[in-house]
Amino acid sequence: MSFTSLFLEMEDKNVFILGTGEVATRRANRFIDKGANVILAGTRIEKELVEKGGILKPLENIDRLVEWSDIVIIASGDKELSDYVASISKDKLLNRADKPNEGNLIIPTSFLIDDIEISIYTKGKSPLMAKELRKKIQKTITNEDILEIKLQDYGRSLLKEKLKEQKDRKEYLYKILHDKKIKEYLKNDNLEEAKKLVKVLIDEI
Repeated sequence: MSFTSLFLEMEDKNVFILGTGEVATRRANRFIDKGANVILAGTRIEKELVEKGGILKPLENIDRLVEWSDIVIIASGDKELSDYVASISKDKLLNRADKPNEGNLIIPTSFLIDDIEISIYTKGKSPLMAKELRKKIQKTITNEDILEIKLQDYGRSLLKEKLKEQKDRKEYLYKILHDKKIKEYLKNDNLEEAKKLVKVLIDEI
């Protein structure tokens, strides 16, 4: 296995999902929420999914749906049909919920904490532990961490106007990160005062 982690731009990409069960629905929602066009083939889909833009097509259209798609997701209990769809999806990004290692795209468990998106992949060894690790990570990341990310983004935007070299900007970003007064502001949930201090520091460059 030689998979690597990536984030894909999904706006207006075409995603075909074979199946309409729990896994198929969960993945359909995930891609629709990211702006993709999603078509499912199966028996029925939930009203909520239709309202979000999910489309149900009959199984007879599978060849054309695979041709239309940028990403093919197989989440069906029909082994024969799943294998057939996999066989005609060789030039596509293919995710197989039933046989992950036989596709070329893994969809790991993923979650958001404010602006942070975290994905966990155990190489298929333990989906249960992926969920448990998610809980631990959610407890570890604090509100102060979230504010620090926003402050770093603010600082970077100001520094780009002042310093051309990335290594020079990085040096100042570390100063912001370790500044005791700034840390105190963030600890007290005072992002605006922290921003004012960052601007003063950068204006002095």
